[in-house]
Amino acid sequence: MTVPMPFWRARIELSYGEHLRRARRRREARRHLRTALETFADLGITPWAARASTELRASGETARPRNLDGIEQLTPQELQIADFVSRGASNPDIAAQLFISRRTVEYHLRKVFQKLSISSRGELVQLRAPSASSDLRINAD
Repeated sequence: MTVPMPFWRARIELSYGEHLRRARRRREARRHLRTALETFADLGITPWAARASTELRASGETARPRNLDGIEQLTPQELQIADFVSRGASNPDIAAQLFISRRTVEYHLRKVFQKLSISSRGELVQLRAPSASSDLRINAD
């Protein structure tokens, strides 16, 4: 089995992008990481594409469009915290459940409020109330 040259080129792009990101040259790294991701995706090499995608996200690039409204804008962590809050959990309880600090919970909760254009926990509960299978619901399993 021969490995095509584009694979090796993408591996080099990925390695160099990782190096640049770790050297805090994130903007430069993104170009190389994007190239690697596109090549791996074109070749159908999913594990390498996933690795490039993870590195690209770590460099600060977002894959989702910026014009989304509401819940679609929430990160997985924010969505999980919003779900706990909408079920009535306190910040210390959420922090203990997720093994993060209370300040981290507060930070994510501020982001949730900004993205959903709400200002209180009560409004978050109301967002969850209208349907039995809420959009905020996450599998805790």
